[in-house]
Amino acid sequence: MQILIPAFLSLVLVICVARFMGMLFKKMKQPPVMGEVIGGILLGPSVFGYFFPEVSGIVFHTDSISFLKHIAEIGILLYLFSMGLEIDLPRLKQSAKSALLISHFSIVLPFALGVALAYQIHAGYAPAGIGVLEFSLFIGVSLSITAFPVLARILSDSPLHKTRLGDLALTCAAIDDITAWCLVALVSGVMKSSVSGAMLTLVFTVVYIVLMALAVRPYVEKIVAKIQANTEHISEAMLAFVILGALGSAAITEMIGIHGLFGAFMFGAIIPHDSIVARDVTSRLQDFVRILFLPAFFAITGLKTQLGLIAETQEWALCAIVIALAIIGKFGGSFVAAKIAGHSSREASVLGILMNTRGLVELIVLNIGLQIGVLTPTLFAILVIMALVTTFMTGPLLRLVPPKT
Repeated sequence: MQILIPAFLSLVLVICVARFMGMLFKKMKQPPVMGEVIGGILLGPSVFGYFFPEVSGIVFHTDSISFLKHIAEIGILLYLFSMGLEIDLPRLKQSAKSALLISHFSIVLPFALGVALAYQIHAGYAPAGIGVLEFSLFIGVSLSITAFPVLARILSDSPLHKTRLGDLALTCAAIDDITAWCLVALVSGVMKSSVSGAMLTLVFTVVYIVLMALAVRPYVEKIVAKIQANTEHISEAMLAFVILGALGSAAITEMIGIHGLFGAFMFGAIIPHDSIVARDVTSRLQDFVRILFLPAFFAITGLKTQLGLIAETQEWALCAIVIALAIIGKFGGSFVAAKIAGHSSREASVLGILMNTRGLVELIVLNIGLQIGVLTPTLFAILVIMALVTTFMTGPLLRLVPPKT
């Protein structure tokens, strides 16, 4: 009980700060989730720990951090599962040709720029014992992310909501997310074993994806169809079955050598997006996850983000370069691909701005990188700043370049 009291107090503080910052950012016409991210950083060593080190040490005691970490891990797994539920696979097929071109150009260019940068900074910024291959792959992935859920939130508050261009942007972001998680799976495989072992992990991953798409998905669709024909709301037993499915899928991906978050995301993606199961599970989980679990993740991320490590001119110069490459890669790749696909310069610009949104998905990937040891705390802080800058600029830029709808 003595251990739980400070742990509960830290959770209360985290939730209060997250909710306050979320409301503040909503008034500023920014996604509330980014305000919650800033709240987590404010609670970390960069602000709260810097000005009130003794109080911070008491509130965020080792036991409290361990408590928050476990809550955050469960929360992010459930969040990725609910994010998978938002992926509309039939919708992807409708604009597949144009979306595949734009989404993959928007991944290839920043990925290539990230790999090129990683080769240049490996000696000075890679953790000890991390090879050029895994370091380069992860930096490439870090610059390639587009955050589907944050993008959806931005679009819902813009004139693009439910337009052809908005649908295309969401489809591109969904494909980006799926591709990015596959790349993260590859990097995790390389980190956990040799290159040959990583290739075996990759084979298992492909088999897992094929089985989920061709065997598990039809079975799930049959169950969902029966439920939808007999009731308007799913039972507690069905809710438990769905969550156990997500946890089981996560356990399988962990066993084959990739992160469990990928498994939870994939299980959510195979459940029909417009089904009563997807809607009910999302409505029951979403608020609980956002209020309780995600603030814990933001706090843990904030405690890991030490802005004081970016003290020298060299670090700030690298931070500026990373931000510039991330923007050039995402905007440039999307713009060129959209022009090739036949869109006007204005539409191509809007797509480029939207695809530059990184948000929460980027932070999840960066935390994985820190966890598996491919990022140093300094590089982690630099990439967190990049994620925040590229996400914050999306809304204002969209207002500056209003699309013709």
